[in-house]
Amino acid sequence: MDNDTQDRLRRIRGAGAAKRHNARTVAALTGNPGCTRRAVLDAAGVDKDALARHVGFPAKFGQSQFAITRGNAFEAQVKANGYAELLRLLRETLGLEIREVGSTDLGDVGGNTGQEVRHARSRQKLTSAAADPNAAATFYDHPLLRLDVGGNDVYLEPDLVAFHHQGVFHAVEIKSFAVIDDQADGRKVAAAATQSAVYVLALRRLLGDDKVADEVVLVCPKDFSNQPVATKVDVRKQLIVLNHQLSRLTRIESLVAALPPNLTLDLAPDDDGKPSRPAADVITALGEIEPRYAPDCLAKCEMSFFCRHEATGCTAALGLSVREELGGVETVAEALGLADGTLVASDDQAEAAAMLRTTAKIFGSVAA
Repeated sequence: MDNDTQDRLRRIRGAGAAKRHNARTVAALTGNPGCTRRAVLDAAGVDKDALARHVGFPAKFGQSQFAITRGNAFEAQVKANGYAELLRLLRETLGLEIREVGSTDLGDVGGNTGQEVRHARSRQKLTSAAADPNAAATFYDHPLLRLDVGGNDVYLEPDLVAFHHQGVFHAVEIKSFAVIDDQADGRKVAAAATQSAVYVLALRRLLGDDKVADEVVLVCPKDFSNQPVATKVDVRKQLIVLNHQLSRLTRIESLVAALPPNLTLDLAPDDDGKPSRPAADVITALGEIEPRYAPDCLAKCEMSFFCRHEATGCTAALGLSVREELGGVETVAEALGLADGTLVASDDQAEAAAMLRTTAKIFGSVAA
């Protein structure tokens, strides 16, 4: 990314500290790769939660501080006592035969927690292990990986990467949601698989496809206890989708270049940290960045309630399948007019209009 684009992104973010991209945000972005608004906000490191609250549409999802604390405590428990519990789980799950565990903590480099320094150290340790399996450690704790996302280098931090004695690396994801009677919440497992696929892709781009397993190890508490249990999750499908969606992303340089040069979403916090910029000004600025709202956004993006309100009366608000079926028909009012013949279709609306008229006839016949 060139310096001009970086400067533009800093101006868009304003005075607030940058929010880090992570596997969760990358997964959400690639789930809706046509959303310029999300791509720009994430690349700029905008605090989308604070932004949504300031414009009057606070997000209604996300982890509570209690859930985050519980997750950190469970991860610490799994890694305690020299990774003893984790080694037991991976012996059962991956067939590890190693009695003594070598580990490398990549959470900092001599007290330096800077992203570039940590990434360089992680890259050196992981590539060395891939080149000489006999010198590899068993566990690489909190390595910092890097992935190109639309021309923006995103740093990613998996919970742990395990090295198998047969020369294969496995991403290990530790989650605090429970596995009850050998079943876990399907939506949470799917989200964990997609996020883990982001780590696998970053590892493969560093080490090569043959060095990184298709399966990740998911560690969760069992039943109503904190006893951890591990299972392998195949992420090949998620990797195919992720690769495809990343290839579709417009480069961030192009997205930023199309925006007004002085555009900023700075909330201008006062001495107490409260936003002082009028919400109406921020809403006007947001309107300069094209969204691509879909109902699925409600579970993935902090800006979704604002974007839904903005999309009121638009066919896009009815979902991606409706958007595709009604290509060229932007509003519900247009769709109704084309269906009952009170509007004449333009050339690019002809196919959608014919479908709408046919559908209207079918429902009219059923009603009669």
